[in-house]
This record gives sequence, structure tokens and C-alpha cells, in this order.
Amino acid sequence: MSKIGEAFADGKAFIAFVTCGDPDLETTMACVRGAVENGADLIELGIPFSDPTAEGPVIQGANLRALTDGVTTDKIFDMVRSLRRDVQTPMVFMTYANVIFSYGSERFFSVCREIGIDGVILPDLPYEEKEEFLDICHTYGVDLISLVAPTSANRIAMIAREAEGFLYVVSSLGVTGTRSEIRTDLQSIVEVIRQNTDIPCAIGFGISTPEQAAKMAGISDGAIVGSAIVKIIEKYGREAAPHVGAYVREMKAGMASC
Repeated sequence: MSKIGEAFADGKAFIAFVTCGDPDLETTMACVRGAVENGADLIELGIPFSDPTAEGPVIQGANLRALTDGVTTDKIFDMVRSLRRDVQTPMVFMTYANVIFSYGSERFFSVCREIGIDGVILPDLPYEEKEEFLDICHTYGVDLISLVAPTSANRIAMIAREAEGFLYVVSSLGVTGTRSEIRTDLQSIVEVIRQNTDIPCAIGFGISTPEQAAKMAGISDGAIVGSAIVKIIEKYGREAAPHVGAYVREMKAGMASC
């Protein structure tokens, strides 16, 4: 089992996303610790990018604030080094292929191994082009996490068979953001995944309430929440960590019956 598998070992996983450096890296570290202390099973760390095509306005705004404040990939690596002194929870980066290309793929993934990053999610990397990164990920022991979307259709089984870490199931068409209702037939998507892999799958995009988290975790192996957490950080700024912790605790409690 990869380190990421540990997030799903004790029941349904709650996966929390934060944008690194919004409003600053010290706040990001405090929010990560707050999330972990209150039950987050896996942390997604967003590396800011100037053109985050999968993101809605909330996370786009967080990316812009972080970049304007001077956040760099190297500074984020240093932040993870600090977190790893006391945080053992699995952590993955969510970013875009250009971020890795511009940094240098070999260098990027070698540092990921050094600092204890367990996987990467690249929403702009099509399944057919994943070979671009797959070998180097394997060289450095980093899981390349695949996404399955409602539009994946007859490609779901193929993607599932080669999945590693966990499968990120995109709940809705469009970009990230909270939604009042999720209408996609996720049950059918998860059934195809189950038929083709034992790798866990978690549902993200649009989840913001304990009821939604419980429903998604009931269908899959976990729930991923990003925009709702980023909204809390935007609202409370440098005082956000306890509010993020309280939110994660509420969401995790909502999933307890799954």
C-alpha cells in the first residue's frame, strides 16, 4: 500500500485542500495543522499557478493572492519540510503541468521525495499524456493521481485499471466551487471504478456541507473539499486556522455514519 492508502485505512477519508501562500505560508501551515488535528485524513496542497484552468473564482482568487505575495515553488517546498517535522498525514500537491515543467521535472519530483510528498494531482494532464510524468514519478516514489470526470464515459475503466494512490472523481462538469446540489450519476461511475481497481476513490468539486460530504462518502471512499475551506481562509485571513479546524471537525463528524 502506498502512503496515500493509509488515508483510507480507517474508514471514509476526509481530504482537505488549501492553496499554499494564501494569505501567507505561515497561515497555510497553521491551517494544515488545524485540519489534521481535527480529523483530515489527507491534505491537498495547491501550488499556485497563473492560469488555473480547473479552478473556479474562489481558488483562482487564492492563487492570485498567493502569487502576488511572492509565493514560489521553492518556498512551498520549505514549508512542507517544516510541516513534516510534526505532521505525518499523507500530503499531495495539486498543481498544473507547466509548474513542474518550468521547475524541471526531475528536480521537482526528487524534492517531493525528499520532503515527503506522497502524490501529485495534475488536472490539466490528459490520461493519454500521463507517460510524460509517470516514469519519473515512479523513480521518486510519488503517486501520479488520476482524475475521472462525468465526461470520461468509456475511458473510466481504462483510467481505473492504471490508477495509483487514489482516484479523484470529479462530481460535476465545470470548475471547482461550492454547489447547492450535485446531480451527476456518481454511483454508476464508482461502480465502474470498483469493477476495475482496488484503489480507493474519493469525490471532489462542489462539496461544502456535512450532508454533501456524507452523501459522497456513502457512494465512494471519501470526500474532497477545497473551495469551502479556501472561502474560510479568505474570510478570516491570518486568523483562519481555528475556523478551518472547526469546519473540518464538523465535516468529519458528518461522515461518521458512512
